[in-house]
Amino acid sequence: MKNIVMLAVLCLLGSGAAQAAVVHEIVTFEQDGTVLEGYLAWDDALEGSRPGVLVVHQWKGLSDNERMRADMLAELGYVAFATDIYGQGIRPANSAEASAEAGKYYGDLSLYRARLQAGLDELKRQPGVDPNRLAAIGYCFGGKGVLELARSGADLAGVVSFHGNLDTAMPAEDEDVKAKVLVCHGAVDPFVKPEAVQAFLSEMEAVNVDYQLIMYAGAVHAFTQKGAGNDPSKGAAYNEVADHRSWIAMKNFFEEIF
Repeated sequence: MKNIVMLAVLCLLGSGAAQAAVVHEIVTFEQDGTVLEGYLAWDDALEGSRPGVLVVHQWKGLSDNERMRADMLAELGYVAFATDIYGQGIRPANSAEASAEAGKYYGDLSLYRARLQAGLDELKRQPGVDPNRLAAIGYCFGGKGVLELARSGADLAGVVSFHGNLDTAMPAEDEDVKAKVLVCHGAVDPFVKPEAVQAFLSEMEAVNVDYQLIMYAGAVHAFTQKGAGNDPSKGAAYNEVADHRSWIAMKNFFEEIF
């Protein structure tokens, strides 16, 4: 009898798990006349409002990596929106094109911040999103982006930058930053110099931001990106340990802020 009861319980649990499913859809929206195309993911087995997380792409534009991260966030119970900074159909095919496209936004932070805010506003409009519980994460180009969003005073509980650039031409001012900040950084990233790290720390301290900086030994730039290869001597390479640890750090951070 005991075995029969246990089997029935397991069947019920299995049935409930089978009903849970991460679903997604393509969402188009606009910023100042430019059409943007993002990727929305959520678990349709969950009811009620839940925190929303904006995901900002690396320099080649919205890709499978960000869609995967959005799905992973949805599995954790968040509504995730992988936004689009460049515009519908603009997806650089190589590093030269990516550098040129990203450079437009590095050189015009007001435009970059406007595109980021448009994505955040679109996330707020989605069903099931609690507009009072929002966060943003970003990779490389997007890692800088979420820091710019925080610097702009966006209404966010927290931001997480994965191997993002830390410098800015528009540093935060007193009482601008509402978000708590987590920076996950490769300790030997050759593209983000130690002086840039120190300048970021000084900026955060000057305006009393609640921030964390975690540096991963042996990790260079793009350490969460499998497409970056596995040769650290090139300056950008995947690092499985740093990828795993930084995702856990993000989950702990979200548990705190939400």
